[in-house]
Amino acid sequence: MNTATTPIDYTSEDNLIPALIRQDEAAFRFAIKQYQGPMFALAQGIVGMKIADEVVQEAWFSVMKSIAKFQRRSALKSWILTIVANEAKTRLRKEKREVSLEALTGDDPDMQSRFDDAGHWGQPPSDWQVDSPETLLSTRQLKSCLDHTIGLLPALQGATLNLKERQGYSLKQICNILDVSESNVRVLLHRARNRLYKVIEHFQETGECCTE
Repeated sequence: MNTATTPIDYTSEDNLIPALIRQDEAAFRFAIKQYQGPMFALAQGIVGMKIADEVVQEAWFSVMKSIAKFQRRSALKSWILTIVANEAKTRLRKEKREVSLEALTGDDPDMQSRFDDAGHWGQPPSDWQVDSPETLLSTRQLKSCLDHTIGLLPALQGATLNLKERQGYSLKQICNILDVSESNVRVLLHRARNRLYKVIEHFQETGECCTE
């Protein structure tokens, strides 16, 4: 008699969430594999590399503690990332290193000269072609340089860039995850992009990574 059981499909939240509530070890391993990377990237964008691991660990503790109360008003991943963002900002306050949103989103003359009122490029990077981002990002050295630059971005800038460009969240979703207004999200994103484009321009001209 065949007693083998069919493996549970944890890619479905209908299966994963109840299993997490039951504290199923296989479900937890699956969740870690699925969400640990995005969680760490978001935490790093807010608190930096040094304590990102601690933030993620605390976030997982909160996730498992609260999963039974999850009302599924959003995707599980979005809910988890919201917990990460809240934990990261709480940690910043504890470390007394929190930067005000006004400081993060205030007027930047250099940024204003690059973008028009609609948020489009007024002064694009030099020699910028339609397919240049994909071509440049395929360069291993530049990718490493950009990853390093993103890790050095001020609090929330790196998080906003990661959520938009790497994880594909909409501005509205980012607002909910980070608990900031859409206007602030737009400026945070512009400032982060502006910094990366400067690095790309320097790399185009010199072949070197400049994070100053």
